[in-house]
Amino acid sequence: MTFRFELFVDDLPASIDFYHRVLQFTVGEQHSDKFTPITNGNVRIGLNLRSALRVDHPIQAVEGERLGRGIEMVLEVDDVAAMYEHVLSENWPLAAELQQRPWGLTDFRVVDPSGYYLRITSRV
Repeated sequence: MTFRFELFVDDLPASIDFYHRVLQFTVGEQHSDKFTPITNGNVRIGLNLRSALRVDHPIQAVEGERLGRGIEMVLEVDDVAAMYEHVLSENWPLAAELQQRPWGLTDFRVVDPSGYYLRITSRV
């Protein structure tokens, strides 16, 4: 089994820029419906325009609701300190500084342009 997920975003160019420039994903070919695949290692994400969803679609956010509420996406990296320094060099705001956690891993947190919450962490 593998895992691929899709994020529905309001500003596709801003999301593509964030995942490419800040988190170092490779951007694939954009499809005619604006679906844009991005990859980094074994992580595969599809970026889609939220406006393409039906108004009554089950994952459509209601007015004022933050996208991705209740979800924390965790990206495990080989060198969390290097990724942290890269994110800082891109002047992206942090949701939480780099720190050692009680469970033994080191991580930091960011929020993408659409409000999705990501934890970038050392590997288990």
